[in-house]
Amino acid sequence: MAPFKLGYSLREAGHHFSRNLSTSIGAVITIFLSLMIIGLFVVGSIMVNNVVGNVESRITIQAFLADDADNALVTSLEDEIKGFDGVADVTYKSKDQALEEYRSTMVSENAQDAVAALDGRNPLPASLVITLTDANMADQVASELLDNQTFQQVCDDPSDPAQSVQYGAETVDRLLTLTNHVRIIAVVLVVLLIFVAFVFINNTIRLSIMARQTEISIQRLVGASNSFIRGPFVMEGVVQALLGYVLAVIVLELVRHLVIPRVTESLQFLNMYVAPSMYYLIYAVLLVLALVIGLLGSALAMRRYLKV
Repeated sequence: MAPFKLGYSLREAGHHFSRNLSTSIGAVITIFLSLMIIGLFVVGSIMVNNVVGNVESRITIQAFLADDADNALVTSLEDEIKGFDGVADVTYKSKDQALEEYRSTMVSENAQDAVAALDGRNPLPASLVITLTDANMADQVASELLDNQTFQQVCDDPSDPAQSVQYGAETVDRLLTLTNHVRIIAVVLVVLLIFVAFVFINNTIRLSIMARQTEISIQRLVGASNSFIRGPFVMEGVVQALLGYVLAVIVLELVRHLVIPRVTESLQFLNMYVAPSMYYLIYAVLLVLALVIGLLGSALAMRRYLKV
């Protein structure tokens, strides 16, 4: 579009905006809400992914060993497990280390009394702590471990080796299932909001076209090009989309600086940090989305109602 046409389109878009003020504001608010919710969902998804990743990184498989297990067999088992797919590392935990870990973890008065009541005895077994490369492979690694002949010889309960293998993948599976459902709902909601934004822009442009039918007819008679006639309507949709985008970014910045720090401070045990670069990337994506909504909404309206 030539520069003089751009200026004309901007001026005309401003006139159209003021003539259909309530409808135009409705379109801006709809785009604003759509982009804001999309941004919030993206930030929330990043935070949830960080939390899930933090939980997954703590998932380990513990293979409990018999007190009289042969050291050579235990060492051999450790080497075999390191060769399993999905295993990052294997660490031997002695009976004394297990008791000390229990003592430091269970800090309640009842736990301390329970340790004192042992009277120097240690009923906790030694174990091999298996760190995973991917928490989703916990079932596979555990199954392969249970089928291992060496483990069956040195496990804490030879009659039922499954009792000698413990891991918390079930909790992570539930968490992943929940977050996947939330993401699906979020995607459906986002698509719905984008559709509503398209409809509002479409209706706004349609009303502008209907209000200017006489003017458009005159422009055609004097030989105005299609691009000259389309320009103000395209610019109107873009202006509405950009105004909605600016409002969405302002709200997201307020959430970023005022709300999220309080949430992360109150939940310091969870990794909910979102890098500033991610916010800038989100804003860039929202800008592109706003322009697409404005341009496509205008284009669809013109194709249907403006036969030029």
